[in-house]
Amino acid sequence: MGLAVGMALSGTLQNFAGGVIILILKPFKVGDFIDAQGYSGTVNSIQIFNTILKTPDNKTIILPNGGLSTSSMINFSTQDKRRVDWTFGIGYGDDIQKTKEILLQLAKEDNRIINDPAEPFVALSELADSSVNFVLRCWVNPADYWGVFFDMNEKVYNAFNENGINIPYPQMDIHLNKVN
Repeated sequence: MGLAVGMALSGTLQNFAGGVIILILKPFKVGDFIDAQGYSGTVNSIQIFNTILKTPDNKTIILPNGGLSTSSMINFSTQDKRRVDWTFGIGYGDDIQKTKEILLQLAKEDNRIINDPAEPFVALSELADSSVNFVLRCWVNPADYWGVFFDMNEKVYNAFNENGINIPYPQMDIHLNKVN
């Protein structure tokens, strides 16, 4: 009977020990945005047995502290700057230099993008099946991350259209041969 009770409490004891570890080591605090155990959200409260997250779409997620204290976690709130990465594809045959200039100009025009620790970076990153892909990397303050991310997508779409740069989509050519 003692063995059965011990096994029944093992998960609870693991969560209790995890809660103690989290409260002592403080890998995150209330208000931090974290990604752990397949969930992302803002830490709403840290309790002794579990941690409660609120997602951006206002869902409540309760994570057991046992797993949270022993698995990988990303804390997006610990640094004072974040890098935003985009991949933009253009059509084969479009002007590569013009594309680089447009991307850098759009980054320089956005006053939320900062030049520390590095200025905006653009490079041709891949010759893919249906597109020539460019990477754009910029640094921002954490509070500006999503605003810059979404605004840049729209600005690039409009700038590419205005400058005759094609945004391709996956396609396949099929050749039929007549067999006699």
